[in-house]
Amino acid sequence: MLRDKLERLLEAVLFASRWLFAPFYLGLAAGIVIVLIKFMEELFHIAQKAFISSEAEVILGVLSLVNLALAGSLLLIVIFSGYQNFVSKIDHTHHRDWPEWMGTIKFTALRIKLLSPIVAISAIQLLKQFMDVKAASDRDLWWYVVIHVVFVASSVLLVLSDRISGEHHAPEGKPADIKVEAEAAKSQS
Repeated sequence: MLRDKLERLLEAVLFASRWLFAPFYLGLAAGIVIVLIKFMEELFHIAQKAFISSEAEVILGVLSLVNLALAGSLLLIVIFSGYQNFVSKIDHTHHRDWPEWMGTIKFTALRIKLLSPIVAISAIQLLKQFMDVKAASDRDLWWYVVIHVVFVASSVLLVLSDRISGEHHAPEGKPADIKVEAEAAKSQS
């Protein structure tokens, strides 16, 4: 009897400890504000020099904006899916524009969603270096390529391991295993 009470108390305390993650997600939301400030600063800088900059300089500036937007998106994915998975479900019934994936994303799918913007950010960094190739050494360019290839390979391996483990998800609105459902429908008729 006492052991059961202690066990329930311990489980309640452990379950309640998930709320210790909430400040992490609030801090990441503040990180989005910081990324927004840098985005606005870069946008202002590009707009100021739009008429006197070369085409390459403008493209590099715009690529910086894309990088910052992807970083903000990455933070948003981590905040919502992390909160949903580890802290508490968000009641989104009153939000018409709530993205459908946010309420259903599993941890495995989260890793894949996180790697996509990271690969894109890496690709943009690499493109920026190639556009300003005179400013970078061969060694620096080589490292940018190696790092990007590592991100791409990691993404491919993660997707493959997800598919092999059978945890991949079908596109929205479609069942994960159409064959199984079709066979079940045949056996019922």
